[in-house]
Amino acid sequence: MHHPPRGKDSSDDRGPDRAGIAYPIASASLGWDRVMTGVRALPEPALLSAGFRSLMAAFPAGVCVVTGLDADGQPRGMTCSSVCSVALEPPTLLVCLRTASPTLTAVLGCARFAVNMLHDRAQLTAELFSSGEPDRFQRVRWLGAGDGIPHLVDDAHSVADCVVIAAHQVGDHTVVYGEVFGVAVQPAPQPLLYGLRRYAAWPRH
Repeated sequence: MHHPPRGKDSSDDRGPDRAGIAYPIASASLGWDRVMTGVRALPEPALLSAGFRSLMAAFPAGVCVVTGLDADGQPRGMTCSSVCSVALEPPTLLVCLRTASPTLTAVLGCARFAVNMLHDRAQLTAELFSSGEPDRFQRVRWLGAGDGIPHLVDDAHSVADCVVIAAHQVGDHTVVYGEVFGVAVQPAPQPLLYGLRRYAAWPRH
């Protein structure tokens, strides 16, 4: 996982959230001269964690805000770049959210969520939803879809509406699988990217 700098907030949803699984075959220093042929090296946990963060930092991804409604009908959302397509028939994707996240609780509680894919002018929104600010939905324009799930209409170039079909906890994250039942895509999308611990824009050519 790799993240922008974080503040402290016991109930926040910060990100972009990156999750994954490592299968080490070399020293966590990532020095190619130290690759151990035929031996699966197992570095100290702290070194492996640092190496894994560096590994994932070098894998840029699009930036999304996953949104849902909590049990009181209040909007919840967090910045996330751990998003992946799973299948075309039926259209299915997955998102990885921190297990302690209030957004995850909302998503699982209402069994629906939206993936708002941010455009390259929405960095401030990405930073807002990766902070612990409790008024984040008061600071952006959003509209409830047919089921009330928030769409970030000014900041997303595309939105996928999903129904939860499965969820699996892996370490401190939970993988949520969503079957897509609605899609909105703006023409000529220009996605916001996150990699090497910074935001970037897709080149306009």
